[in-house]
Amino acid sequence: MRQTDIVIAGGGLAGSTAAAMLGRAGYGVVLVDPHSVYPPDFRCEKIDGTQAAILRKTGLADAVLRAATLDGESWVARFGRLIEKRPGDQHGILYDTLVNTVRGEISGVSFIQGKVSDIATSAERQSVTLASGEEISARLVVVANGLNVGLRHKLGMTREDVSKTHSIMLGFDLVPADRAGFRFPALTYYGEHARDRTAYITLFPIGATMRANLCVYRDVDDPWLKAFRDAPQATLEMLMPRLARITGAFEIPGAVKLRPADLYVTTGVRRPGVVLVGDAFATSCPAAGTGTGKVFTDVERLCNVHVPRWFATAGMGTPKIAAFYDDPVKRACDAHSAAKAFDVRSLSVDPRLTWAARRWARFLARMGIGAMRQLRARLSAKSPAASPVAGARLGRPA
Repeated sequence: MRQTDIVIAGGGLAGSTAAAMLGRAGYGVVLVDPHSVYPPDFRCEKIDGTQAAILRKTGLADAVLRAATLDGESWVARFGRLIEKRPGDQHGILYDTLVNTVRGEISGVSFIQGKVSDIATSAERQSVTLASGEEISARLVVVANGLNVGLRHKLGMTREDVSKTHSIMLGFDLVPADRAGFRFPALTYYGEHARDRTAYITLFPIGATMRANLCVYRDVDDPWLKAFRDAPQATLEMLMPRLARITGAFEIPGAVKLRPADLYVTTGVRRPGVVLVGDAFATSCPAAGTGTGKVFTDVERLCNVHVPRWFATAGMGTPKIAAFYDDPVKRACDAHSAAKAFDVRSLSVDPRLTWAARRWARFLARMGIGAMRQLRARLSAKSPAASPVAGARLGRPA
């Protein structure tokens, strides 16, 4: 039987990030995943500034951000009206590029192309069985296999559904129909009416491509989804008839990908020798934009804080594992992610007067912020300090 310190079941974003961090820290790690190169998958497609700050704590930010595309500025619009131009801090990157970039930073880790089929746990060592029949002994098992519930069920854990089909994200490319490029670096255009069951469409660059993510709140069998896949441009124009006032004429040249999001949390997780991270523990709503940050928070706290403490003493009992789930930073992140999922949904589609008032208040507040930014920009452009000629007249270097 192979002996190691840690087995990581699953090599998506959470598992690969954990492998890179733990390998750098000198632990004996075996990473198990069915794919030697992570395949295309419609998941996270951008990293915002808050998420990048957490990523920096993992030591992987430089490599990841080099592979991504910074937008630099983001326009915000609704009702066919430009509301605000704000500084952009989002980095566009396809999920498979993100995972494979992180994998490129892994060193000193054994990789097995396969699948973990069973785990026998104890307070000392864990026995991991692969689908091939191979067995591995480890002090700790990190379950990072995303939405696959089979392994968790074998461990006696239960998936508790919080909100089935909470939202659906659609992903596709967008190209301008009548010019070389779009005027905006990036754009978020909010749904116009609650009855449209739409949160927003966000457009952002990935390399030379303008990528679109559209978030809607519909059932998976809603005929509207099929209509969108069959005729995306016409359906989008019907959904947001004033979008083209901001974008200009556009075309959708390729296929549309759909990803429904179920919100759930795994219960019964406080067991010796095994810990869950990322979607294996709990999911998030893509519309809320908290999923990647939640993954990075889970892995950063586990690898930077808890694993060093656990390995400093003998055993891997339940009290050690419980400390991860009780981590105040992790708990705050999980609570924020869950609350924002429902807040964004209500703010987008709830017809009640209180939520309608909040929608209008948010719209007017953004307009005010946008107007103040424009005013500051005009005043800055007119100030003597901003003019090289004026600076030279005042005796300062031009």
